[in-house]
Amino acid sequence: MLLSLPFLAVFIAGISASNVVDLDSKTFDGIIGKGKPGLVEFFAPWCGHCKNLAPVWEQLADAYSHAKDKVVIAKVDADGDGKDVGKKYGVTGFPTLKWFDADGNHEPYDSGRDLDSLTAFITRKTGIRSNIKPPPPPETTILDVHNFNTVVLDTSKNVLVSFTAPWCGHCKNMKPTYEKVASTFKPESDCIVANIDGDDKKNKDLAQKYGVSNFPTIKFFSKDNKEEPINYEGGRSEADFVAFLNEKCGTQRAVGGGLTDQAGRLPNFDTLAKKFFMAGAEARGKILKEATALAADTGAASKHYVRVMEKVLNGSEAYVRKEATRLAKILEKRNLAPTKLDEIKIKANILGAFVKDSEGEEKIARAESEL
Repeated sequence: MLLSLPFLAVFIAGISASNVVDLDSKTFDGIIGKGKPGLVEFFAPWCGHCKNLAPVWEQLADAYSHAKDKVVIAKVDADGDGKDVGKKYGVTGFPTLKWFDADGNHEPYDSGRDLDSLTAFITRKTGIRSNIKPPPPPETTILDVHNFNTVVLDTSKNVLVSFTAPWCGHCKNMKPTYEKVASTFKPESDCIVANIDGDDKKNKDLAQKYGVSNFPTIKFFSKDNKEEPINYEGGRSEADFVAFLNEKCGTQRAVGGGLTDQAGRLPNFDTLAKKFFMAGAEARGKILKEATALAADTGAASKHYVRVMEKVLNGSEAYVRKEATRLAKILEKRNLAPTKLDEIKIKANILGAFVKDSEGEEKIARAESEL
C-alpha cells in the first residue's frame, strides 16, 4: 500500500524525533530554571568535538526520557540562534556543558563525556536513575587503595594488575579482552586478573609507588616476588594474555575459556596409557599394577588413568571411545559450572592418552566392529 506524502512526512518525523530539548536565545529562559534541573550542551555546528558528542547526547536524553518532567537534557547552538545566551553564560569554547538547578543556578560540568560519566553525574545531582540497564559486574578483581595490599601482596596468589584511567582510549580498547581473560582465569584461585583506576586521586600514591606514568600499565606480581613486579610488555590480544599467565601461573587455560587439550595430562602416565592400550590382557594387568603404585604418590589426575585401565580390563576396549564421545557432548553444551567443566575436560584429555596414535585408533575400530 502506498503512503500519502503527509502521512509519510509525519511518519519520518516520528521515527527521527529526539528527546534532546533544542533551545535558543528566545526559548532558553522559558525552560531552564523553571522548576526542573537540566544539563545543557552549548555547541557549534562546525565543531568536531561537538559532532563526536552528538550521538552520546542523544543517548543521554533517551536514557532520561522517562523523567522528562523531572530533568531536562538540552542543547543550544551557541554560534547561531543561541549566541546571545551563550555569551550570557560565558561560553567561549565548544562544546561547553553546564548544569542548571531548578532555580537556574549554574555550574560547569567538567567530568567525562562518555555516557556512563554523564548519567552518573545526573543521578548524583537528582537521584533519578537512567533507564539504561547496568552493565554486568566486572570479571576482573577491582582494586583500590583499601584492598590492594590484601589481594596483590598475598604470597599465595599470582596477580596481574592493569593500571588504567577512565579517559584512556587504549584502556577502553583493551577492557573487553581483559575481561575475557579474567573470566577464563576465574576458576584459578591463585591466578588473579585485577584492575585499578590509577588516575583516581585515592589511588595515585599506589600508581606512583609502582612507577606508573601512563595508561594502561600492566604489572605481574608473582607469589615469589612481591617487591619487584614484572612489567607486562607483551601483546594485548586474548591469546597473548592467556599465554603469559599460563607460563607465569603454571596453568593450562585455553583462549575463550576452559582448559587446553594438555590439561591434566602426565607424561609418565601417558607412556603407561599407550603401553596399556597396545598390550595384551596379561601385560595390561601388570601395567595397571604399575600405574596404581605410581598413582599413590601423585595427584587426582593420575588416578583417572588408573580408572580408565580398570574399566577397559573389566569391560570392553570400546569404553574409551564411547566415554570420550559422551564427555565431548557435555563439553560442547557448556551448561555446567566452570569447575565441573574443568573436571570433565581433564577426564576427556586423559582418555585421549589411550588413543594417541593411528594404530590405537585402528584397534578401537576393530573392537567396536566386534560388538
